[in-house]
Amino acid sequence: MSRQFVLPDLGEGLVEAEIVRVLVKEGEVVREDAPLLEVETDKAQVEIPSPMSGRVEKIHVAPHQTVRVGEVLVTFADTADTPAAVAPSAPPREGPVPATPSTRRLARELGVDLRAVRGSGSGGRVTDDDVRAAAARPATGDGAPSPATPETTGKPLPRVGLEPPPLPKFEQWGPVERQPLSHLRRTIAERMALSAALVPHVTHFDRADVTDLDALIRRNLEPARERGVTLTLTSFLLRAAALALRDHPRFNASLDAAAGELIVKRYHHLGVAVATERGLIVPVLRDVDKKSLLELARELSALAQRVREGKATLDDLRGGTFTITNLGALGGTGAIPIINYPEVAILGVARAREEAVVRDGQIVSRLMLPFSLTFDHRVADGADGARFAADIVRRLERPDWLLLEL
Repeated sequence: MSRQFVLPDLGEGLVEAEIVRVLVKEGEVVREDAPLLEVETDKAQVEIPSPMSGRVEKIHVAPHQTVRVGEVLVTFADTADTPAAVAPSAPPREGPVPATPSTRRLARELGVDLRAVRGSGSGGRVTDDDVRAAAARPATGDGAPSPATPETTGKPLPRVGLEPPPLPKFEQWGPVERQPLSHLRRTIAERMALSAALVPHVTHFDRADVTDLDALIRRNLEPARERGVTLTLTSFLLRAAALALRDHPRFNASLDAAAGELIVKRYHHLGVAVATERGLIVPVLRDVDKKSLLELARELSALAQRVREGKATLDDLRGGTFTITNLGALGGTGAIPIINYPEVAILGVARAREEAVVRDGQIVSRLMLPFSLTFDHRVADGADGARFAADIVRRLERPDWLLLEL
């Protein structure tokens, strides 16, 4: 009996992915966990490993096709049709164990047979906690929708809020070109529209005198480089924001409007917006408040590189509690970013500039950093935002405190 492999639940609310590459051919014999497909979600571009050993009977998808969770990707021939030397026999089951690539990797590292693990996730998906607990019950699958037709044109975006009027026929005024949105661009559009429609945004503007901080960075560039670290302003922003979040926890939360509850997170995982050729991606640095500046700088550099090379994993891109977007390298005097829902706040940073300011009755030249704090007005008031921003300013203006604060 043939066995179907469907797109597994990828977690974090992800419901679809775009096929980037098919890494096997029909008739090919593959081993369990061998690379099967490369897909792109709104979080990352990742490989999906084969859930079993066997011969590929039919491939149901093609590059550029968008598939939803539960749709059939590949059909494997019955084990009786597969050479035993290549695909050793396995305990009989109805279908592959649904689990994310990161969960499969964890299972391999811990030596856990996924077929012996009872899945507690949606649709019987095996989670990381299930693997760690190693509960003894095999997961089973139960059919899947028919495969989608390969897509060569764009998809309409879901409607959020008011329905826009029909567009005019632009062709009547001159030549046009229609370009289908990539999966990532489409997802960004959906998320931004959702956040703008659901969240009442309010923005507080402020500036920090980073003259001393800039001098500290310049003094330590070479010593840090000798230790394999590139010091940047962003690593200091991360630490300042994380420490301020400990004192202002409502900005490190999510609002459960249906339950009427504010979910305050007691961990500080900060996202940093990274511009790539594919679009804006937000990798996450974990436990920022517990790490030194050198640790943050080293981790940030490695993470940003993985994102730009398309090698980030799903774990690199989820679980954030607060986001920083630093546009300083590109210029500008300020911006009002849209909140990365379901977070409740985002820090937007522009380019620092030399300005004439008054200090102790004297006009002096200082390096001033403009930034904006945009937050959910259902969660915090203007005074809350001003106090939170002031705490970030205080830390940036006293980098010696920032280095020593625990």
